[in-house]
Amino acid sequence: MTVVISKIEETLLVTLNRPPVNALDLDAIAALERAFADARDDFPRNGVVLTGGGQVFSAGVDTRAFASYSRDERHATVRAITRMVARLLAIPVPVVAAINGHALGGGFVLALACDYRIAADNEAAKLGMTEAHAGIPFPAGPLEVMRHELSPELLRRLTLTSAVINMRELLEARILDALCTVEELKLKSIALAKSLATQPGFRAVKRQIRGGLAERVADLASADQDAFFDEFG
Repeated sequence: MTVVISKIEETLLVTLNRPPVNALDLDAIAALERAFADARDDFPRNGVVLTGGGQVFSAGVDTRAFASYSRDERHATVRAITRMVARLLAIPVPVVAAINGHALGGGFVLALACDYRIAADNEAAKLGMTEAHAGIPFPAGPLEVMRHELSPELLRRLTLTSAVINMRELLEARILDALCTVEELKLKSIALAKSLATQPGFRAVKRQIRGGLAERVADLASADQDAFFDEFG
């Protein structure tokens, strides 16, 4: 099972579970898309927490699997990634990213698409966008999220150099909202989701602040084309 769904105190816990590094192949992407679509429709009363199994949040797209795919499978994967992100952004209740380890490429994008980001204070954990190094450009949906959530300076640095940076650097850059110990991460994330959900105006304000991004990614998801195909057919 690549995605494990559980519920704790009316908070939905979505755990990407594809050892060893929770890389995203087509099956994992589809499973996350279904989980996010269900959360969008059911909107758990105390929000959603997204995390990774083991000691890694997600290493992003499984490049080995992607390289082995046929052309049609590669195109299906790219479209599925944008749909997955669109479903995540459409969840009306608070979504907290509990970043328990490395978050690279698509894994980092998943964190950026969440409303609040708390990470384990682990000096060894790295976050970044290493697609240029891997030889794969960005799908349209993730690119839209990155442009919305990252400053132009940080976007340029992370994407063009494939730099990876640690949790404290991202906290200083205000990409992460908080750090805690590994042991505290799960309970703090659940408490944060619940706290955000208690605000009576949360859903309306989320639509105001993030609704435009959600609509743009949804439009990209419904389109049949992606500039990615021009660069990596």
